[in-house]
Amino acid sequence: MSIEEGAGKQQESVYVLPLSFSSLTLHVRRVGEDVLLCLQGGEKPHIGCVVLAEPRSSLTGDGSVSATSSVINRTGHKDEAICRVLAEKVCKEFNAVTVCTGGFHVDHLTAEQIREVERAVADFEP
Repeated sequence: MSIEEGAGKQQESVYVLPLSFSSLTLHVRRVGEDVLLCLQGGEKPHIGCVVLAEPRSSLTGDGSVSATSSVINRTGHKDEAICRVLAEKVCKEFNAVTVCTGGFHVDHLTAEQIREVERAVADFEP
């Protein structure tokens, strides 16, 4: 991820995650020491959830960083499945409080298309 660390940095990066049938666009911005992610895509981008991930020491005791997340979902929306993955991944990578919001919608997604979206998000490298 090409965002600079540190207070006062106001850089924003935009990533496009291609899919065979659409794409996901991820806007990444530093807010002081924290990170704000906005994910959108599909035919009807929207805000379907907000995920707040906070870094903490891993419970394994190995000194690694883990995350504790809180989620607000809109009724009937499943966007947490992708926003939570991104928020926790970025939170752990940068040891920074991270918020991810957004939504992806395509009518009549197949099970394989859903797996493709999940893979694209899981494969994203911060």
